[in-house]
Formats: sequence, structure tokens, C-alpha cells
Amino acid sequence: MTQPHWHQEQIENIFKRIDSGRDGLTAGEAAKRLHQYGPNELQAKKKKTPAMMLLDQFKDFMIIILIAAAVIAGVIGEMTDTFVIIAIVIANAIIGFVQEYRAERAMEALKRMASSAATVIREGTPKKISSGEIVPGDLVAIEAGVIVPADMRLVEAFQVRAEEAALTGESVPTEKTEKALQDPTLSIGDRKNMLYKGTIIVNGRGLGVVIGTGMSTELGKIASMLQDEEETRTPLQKRLTVFGKKMAIAVLIICAIVFGMGLLRGEQPLLMLLTAISLAVAAIPEALPAVITVSLALGAKKMVKKNALMRKLPAVETLGSVTYICSDKTGTLTYNRMTVEEIYGNEKLLKSNDKAVAEYVNLMAGIALNNDSQEDAEGAEIGDPTEIALYRIAKEHGFDKKKLESEFPRVAEIPFDSDRKSMTTFHKWSDGAFIAFTKGAPEMVIEKANRAWADDGPVSLDKAELLRVNEEMASRGLRVLCIALKRWEELPGSYDPETVEQDLIVLGLVGMMDPPRDEAKDAVALCKAAGIIPVMITGDHPITAAAVARRIGILDENDSDTVLSGRELEDLSLEEFEKRVEHIRVYARVAPEQKLKIIKALQDKGQFVAMTGDGVNDAPALKRANIGIAMGITGTDVSKEAAHMILLDDNFSTIIKAVREGRKIYDNIRKFIKYLLTTNSGEIWTLFLAQLVGLPVPLLPIHILWVNLVTDSLPALALSVEPAEGDVMRRPPRNPKESIFAQGLGIQALWVGLFMAFLVLGVQFWGVRSALPEWQTMVFTVLCLTQLGNALAVRSEKESFFRQGPFSNKPLLGAVVLSFVLQLATIYVPFLNPIFKTQPLSMIQLVLCIGISSLVFFAVEAEKWVRRHW
Repeated sequence: MTQPHWHQEQIENIFKRIDSGRDGLTAGEAAKRLHQYGPNELQAKKKKTPAMMLLDQFKDFMIIILIAAAVIAGVIGEMTDTFVIIAIVIANAIIGFVQEYRAERAMEALKRMASSAATVIREGTPKKISSGEIVPGDLVAIEAGVIVPADMRLVEAFQVRAEEAALTGESVPTEKTEKALQDPTLSIGDRKNMLYKGTIIVNGRGLGVVIGTGMSTELGKIASMLQDEEETRTPLQKRLTVFGKKMAIAVLIICAIVFGMGLLRGEQPLLMLLTAISLAVAAIPEALPAVITVSLALGAKKMVKKNALMRKLPAVETLGSVTYICSDKTGTLTYNRMTVEEIYGNEKLLKSNDKAVAEYVNLMAGIALNNDSQEDAEGAEIGDPTEIALYRIAKEHGFDKKKLESEFPRVAEIPFDSDRKSMTTFHKWSDGAFIAFTKGAPEMVIEKANRAWADDGPVSLDKAELLRVNEEMASRGLRVLCIALKRWEELPGSYDPETVEQDLIVLGLVGMMDPPRDEAKDAVALCKAAGIIPVMITGDHPITAAAVARRIGILDENDSDTVLSGRELEDLSLEEFEKRVEHIRVYARVAPEQKLKIIKALQDKGQFVAMTGDGVNDAPALKRANIGIAMGITGTDVSKEAAHMILLDDNFSTIIKAVREGRKIYDNIRKFIKYLLTTNSGEIWTLFLAQLVGLPVPLLPIHILWVNLVTDSLPALALSVEPAEGDVMRRPPRNPKESIFAQGLGIQALWVGLFMAFLVLGVQFWGVRSALPEWQTMVFTVLCLTQLGNALAVRSEKESFFRQGPFSNKPLLGAVVLSFVLQLATIYVPFLNPIFKTQPLSMIQLVLCIGISSLVFFAVEAEKWVRRHW
């Protein structure tokens, strides 16, 4: 039943088109349509079962390699390895399952927005029914406090105002009318004669004819977009997939070479096959998924303390790749609270906090008295956001509405309507006369006025000057109201606005807006310093959006080419838009599907996009963005369920703290990947080269297992909590396409591993030549200790360990000391000797092992010295 231009149609034409009328539908016709169109509910696509979700966690390439390694280890009798790898795989699967299960609740949150009951007119009689039974053509009665149950065209509207912020991003309730609108390109926020499912009526009453239900509503379209939109894979997920494939190829090549060399040397084929398979198991960094998961979990826990709740674990490090932050304006960069900013009276423009404002006695009294907002029993302000802003500014300057009303009681009123764009209240004055205060759109009120209030009383009105001031205030993004008065000796016999609202005396102008958050300007500056481009996307008016953007630094003062409206965006072809998308900084009056278009266009240009938002209209874009960020306080359930991260304090600057943490986490992931690759590389080179030069097998399976479980895992875990390096927020975002081996990581893993093997095999060669019975224990010890030295050296890409200080990462120092003590235990605790096939070393032998092992630490430190100076 949806049709793009319902707002253009005359009411009678709509009734004809949908075969309805002012008496509503008959019961029989309603039942027929309910069968035809289905219930007025949001339909979820067929969900994955929990079992399917769990199985999906085992499809990752790295996980498949680990499962294969576990099977191979079991086949060759290394059951301990098998159990450890399976435990790691299951732990990762459980974490991934929990994340996905929570994400599937987005549709349930959307459903909760639907109202539970509605009043419809059927056969001329009001009837209360479940909102799920509403059908196209139904006539629905609406009043203040009602959640709109379906999309409808207004048939009657009496001072109707609807809160549509969750759908359009507009912070001020929209005034509604039943009159047809001519422009076919109006955005949702400008269709003043339409009501949309899930929005809230805050004032007035009316009737609407339903033109869309369930998935055919605007809310339903968003639900459909949310279902259809695939989440993008994080940079880490992509890198680990590539890494896993490269690792698998490398392992297969190494195994084939070892197997072939053994056959050429005349070894038994079965023995060489088992040796090659053992080497493959040793080469797989089985601790890597566990260490990454722990690192991300620790990072997520730390972010919560900084008011950033991570819903999806892999997204923790995605923040480090973000190049654009596309932020919703209302409630994200602003407070979502209308506030008086400027007041003009007696030819002076004052800031609202200027004490001189209190001297405008009549103006401030008018603001307080011509006002329908009030305080409840607990002191909370209730009413229209605009009127609350006026109520608040009057009270701040000593004009308390309750006190003034006791002195000057309201005796009559002419309510606001959208044609006059004004409202008037009558008050009994202290001298027995009556004062009428009129408040409304400046162009309407000024037209009806002939004088202005000055210090000495009424003076002639310069309408042109007052309209110029109004335009100047509006150009700064302010919503301007004009306040006027008229004295009556006695109340008029008729309250006809055409006669009563004439010959007014203008008291002044009041400019208000939803102001930027205090911390937003600093946060935007930090964004730019970190090489991240902030972009505002809002359903608000372009002038208002541009004004806020200039105040917080997203736009420069004279920058107008970088503002694009939703209508202009619609007129651009995809090719034209993609040419401009990287230069646009503000998007105004955009529809939900356009937000998605912006995100996709930026991603097509190779950008990594974070999207912030709090409304239902933001949910599809939040899900599509590389990282979606929802507001924890003002955010809807839908936006929170669709997001990767939730700001618990709704503070834009929290994003910057999270970006810093994300960059640090990725740096640390690179550090422990480098460490794990280096240690595994050392093991591979040792086993491979020993065969090449004709030495005995240097390490037994128990030694390899010990190295993998202790000296690999403990320091790697400790590297995950390494503090951030000094330049972490002074460098540009890393390229999302950057390989995990970038910046020399792969080369260093190879040469350091080769150097470790050189030292280990050197000790083996000397021990075998010297016929030392402890030679294998020394080889085992040197391999372990070289890795511990390497762990201390890889803490930074460039900075020296001595400059960092050993105590700046106490967990790592503790892990190294603990690993060293455990290694000594395998050598000197008697009952462990037969288990680990070791023999006690003399003090000289131990010191020799420590001295040789330390060469790896100094070699890596020397490489960092070269990096710093070159």
C-alpha cells in the first residue's frame, strides 16, 4: 500500500485510492485486509538456531588449521597438545557465539517500539484494538502521549506535534497539519501531514488514515535494511585469515622439505612422516587465537572504565583503523536539549547568560507567562522542548512562572496553530487592566506589530531592521521567536486572532538551539590531530547543522561547499557522489537509506568508517559501518543492539579515548604476533637446520610442548597489556589493507628466529663435540631463555627497553621471571627430570646458557637503535 507521494494527495483522493472514508472501515473489510496484508508487526527473517550460530564459529580459516593440528597431534600420540588446542578452539567459539546471539536481538528491540493498543474508527464508531490488527485504510484517533501505531496521512489535526527524533534526527517536535503539500521531494522530516510508526505524539489530537502497516512502514523499511545489511569483517579478522592461509602454505612447504630431506638421507619413511607432522604442529601458533581473545577482552574491560562498552569483541582493535567518524548531530554532538542562546531587545543583542537580560522585565515576564510548560512534583520540567527552554531561561533570570502566575493569572488564551504560527495568553494585570502576550514566528508577529518596547516605553517599529536581526540570528542556526504584548482595558468580546493579534508592541527576539556539547570541540580537534576526519550526518536543517559544525570545528568559518542536503544527495548519481564524498563534512536532512549510502560510498573509496547515532534511523548504518557507536543514555534499544560499541556517557570525546585504546591494542597484538612468530620460527629453524647439518634431533616432543605452553603463552599474554607508546595519537590511522607482516614484522620474525636457531645449534654442536651428557638440557634451556630475552626486546618497535624501564610493564616482567623459574624447576627439581628428559646443569653451564641467550635481546635492541637513527 505504500506510495511515495501520499503527502501530496488531497484527503478525498486518498480515501478513494485506498477504498476508505471518514466513517472508517467495516468489520468485514478490516478482517479481509488483515488477511491480505498481514498483522501490523515487524517481521523478522528466519533466525539462525543457536546450534547454527555455534557451528559458524568454526568456519574461520585459522580455527580450521588449529582443528587439523589437533587431529594430527592426536594421531601421532601427542594427546596433551590435542586437548590444549581443542580447549582454545572451544573457548573462542563460545565467545563468538555469545557476541552473535546478542546481535540477533536487534529485531526484538524494534518490535518493542510498537504500541500495544490503538483507537480506530470503524463503521463510524471508536473502537479500541490491538495495534497489530490495524490495516491500511483504517482511521486512527491520536492524542498526546500516544505512540503512532502505523504510517498515516493526517485527516484532522488540532495543534498536533510529534516527537520524531528517533526516526529523523530532528530534536524539536514537528508541527503537523492535514493540508496537502506540493513538493514531491520532501524528506520524511518535512512531510508535515504525515505520521510515522514508532514516533510519539507530544501535543494535540487528530485523525489519520493508515497508508502503511508492518514492514511497509518507514520503521519497517529500517527493519528490513537492518536484516539485509551484512556486517563488515574487522581488519583483524581479514588479516588473520590471510595470515592463516600463508601460515598453512609455509607449514606444508616446510613439512615437504623435511620429509624429502629425510628420505634422501636414507631415513625410514614412517619416521620422517611423523617428524614432519610434529614439526607442523610445532609451527602452528596455537596460543595466538587465545592470546588475541584475552587481549581484546582486557581491552574491552579497560574501555568500560572509560565509558565505552564494546558489544562485539573483534571491533576493539578496529578503532585503530578508523579514518572517518560519521556522527549524528542530535544527542551525540549536541545535548538534545533546546537552550536559549541569544536575546534581542531594546536594539541590543545579548547572550542568554548576560545579567543585563534581567532588565528586559516585560520581555522576560512574557516568556514566563506565555508558556505551557511546568514542573512536576519532583521538580522535573515537562512540556514542549521549546517552551521548556523559555521556562528555564526566565527562571534563571529571576522570572519564576509559578510566582508570576499567582500575581498575573492567565484568564484566557488563543492556542498555537500552524497557520498563524503564534499563540496568545491574556493575564490580569496589577492595575486592573489586562495584558496579552503573543509569542510566535518573527515574520508573522512583526507583521502584526506597529511599535517596539524601549527603555521609556513604546516607540515606532523599524520592521526592516528587526527582520534583519532575525535573519542574522537564524543564520547562526538559531530558532528565533518573537515576543510581543498588547494592553487591554477589558477582555475582548471575541478571541478571533485576526482582530485580537493586531497593533502589537514587540518586546524582543529570543534565539535558541540544541547546543553543542562542551567537550565536542576538543574531541573534534583531537580527531583531526589523530588523522581522523569527523563528518556530521543529521536529519536537521542545513543551516542549523552547518552552524553547529562550525562551532565545534567540523567546518571552517567560510566553508560552505562541504555541506550537502539529502535532496542534493538524491539528485547525485553514485559516480558523481563518490567523486565528492571525501570532501563533504556535513550532511543535512538525510533519510536513513541515505546514511547507509554515505557509509558505503566512503567504504568504496577505501575509508574505514565509524558511525555514531542514537535513533532508530541510525541502526542500519551502525550495523554497516566498520564500527557502529550507539549512545548509552539517549540511544534507542534498536541502535544499541545494532552497534559494535556503546558510549555509556553519550560523550563524543569518549570515542577518542576508545580510538587511543584501540590503536594501543593493535600495536600490542602486533607485538605478541611478532613474539609468537619469532619463537615458532626459532623452533622450526632449529629442527630444520639440525637435520640439514646432520646433528641429532635437538628437541624432544615434551620440550616443544613446554616451549609452546609456557615460554610462548605467558609473555605473549603479558605483552597484551603493554602501555601505549608516546606517538599513538600523533600518527595517522593505519591502512586497513596493511598486512599483519607490514613494517618489517615478517622479516624480523625470520631473522631473529634464525639467530635463535644459530645460537641453539651452536650450543648443541659444542655439547655433542664435547660429549656432554647434558647437551640436550642446555639446548632446551637456551631456546627457552632466548625467547624470554626476545619478549623484553619486542615491547616497542623503536624505543629502547632501557628507556621504557623494566617496571613499565610489570605483568611482562613477572611472566619472564615466572617462566625463568619454571624452566629452572624442569632442570633442578628431581622428580621433573624424568618427565622433561633433563639433567641438572652446573653453575658454569647455566651461566653460559644465560649469557648466550641474552645475545638475542641485545641483537633486537641493536636493530631498534638502527631504526631510531635511520
